[in-house]
Amino acid sequence: MSPLKRVRFTFLDRLIKEPVIYRMGHDYNVITNIRRADVQEGVGWVILEIEGDVSEIERSLEWVRSLGVRVDPALGDLVEP
Repeated sequence: MSPLKRVRFTFLDRLIKEPVIYRMGHDYNVITNIRRADVQEGVGWVILEIEGDVSEIERSLEWVRSLGVRVDPALGDLVEP
């Protein structure tokens, strides 16, 4: 099983309509799973699981940060089966 990391992305209005999570999975060798999300006018957040090689996960997160997305550890508020 590949390493799994849970993060919270916070997007500002200029990035809400951009396919950031799609591009992350497409351009880097990671699998993304949206666990929770909320988008309102001007801001949005996503709780995301990222699976893959540790170096690819970190490279993908650096790219996301370079876009201006805030990346924090996901603590609590996950929907579990």
